[in-house]
Amino acid sequence: MIECHTFNSLVRLDLRQSSGYMLSQFVGGMASVLFLFLAGVTFAFQMDRLDRRGATASERLSVLMRRSGYVLGVAFLFRISNTAFSWHTAPWRAIFKVDILNCMAVSMLLVAVAGLLPRARRAHWTALAAVAVACASPLVSAVDWSGVPWLVRDYLAPNRKVFALFPWSAYLIFGVAGGTVLRGLGPDRLERGLQWAVLLGFGLVLGGQYFSNLPYSLYDNSEFWLNSPGLVVIRVGLVLLTLAGAYLWTEHGAGGGWSGLQAFGKTSLLIYWVHVVLVYGQLADPWKKVLTIPQAVAATLVVIAMMLLLSEARLRWAARSRPRVMAAPAA
Repeated sequence: MIECHTFNSLVRLDLRQSSGYMLSQFVGGMASVLFLFLAGVTFAFQMDRLDRRGATASERLSVLMRRSGYVLGVAFLFRISNTAFSWHTAPWRAIFKVDILNCMAVSMLLVAVAGLLPRARRAHWTALAAVAVACASPLVSAVDWSGVPWLVRDYLAPNRKVFALFPWSAYLIFGVAGGTVLRGLGPDRLERGLQWAVLLGFGLVLGGQYFSNLPYSLYDNSEFWLNSPGLVVIRVGLVLLTLAGAYLWTEHGAGGGWSGLQAFGKTSLLIYWVHVVLVYGQLADPWKKVLTIPQAVAATLVVIAMMLLLSEARLRWAARSRPRVMAAPAA
């Protein structure tokens, strides 16, 4: 994610068709997919907790909708702060840009109804809903949006500049399906389940690539990097492979020492917020769109190092504050 945004902000315009830049955007673009998928996983975990509590239908909807509202509030705070740091170039409507957090919040709001389903059926129905979103994306692109307000269009119609619900919400909904399955496995069956995830991941990647390369299409207007169901399938397959690899590393490779990846995971929202302000804000103006690929690599490493320091500082502050909170007398 940091690499993708740093390259996008700082690399010279004449280098943006080079293989190095294209690779940076594909690899970095997977961060957005993982972000949405994992948000869906944690949303499924929240649904599972409500199941175990025996929450009523109204309680379930209230909790899940409050969660989506919280994310939407954070999304607008993020856009306001980002616009403030780019006040000399950003128009007022940049506050309403449909960024990834906006897409995440609205997707969670729409899929909250899955919390009313029995746990045994939730994974099936959410997986089908995600497939429907992916398959409908080229059709949504073909709609004439000229008479529709721009904000509605940005939330719905596939667009390379925003995270529209079609097709991006599919990743979060797939995450809900995956999280539901994962929650139902239990610790004793987790490793076997991830073995199946690897097989399914390879199948999705190979199958998505095969069907995307066919000389004919069911759609009149389908662009692979914009609205293709094949791209969604490939990316979900890569997510499954990545999660299985992360499990192997965590269980058998990382050990019990300090982990920068775990630190980033524990402070992900803070790191997302600060690094975007840093690389797109006014402070980065002297370097925007002027760096070569090697210089952008160096800048990326500098930003990553800065974010690691910030993450570690945040975690240490939280660790020091926790004993004081625990020791405070009850009111």
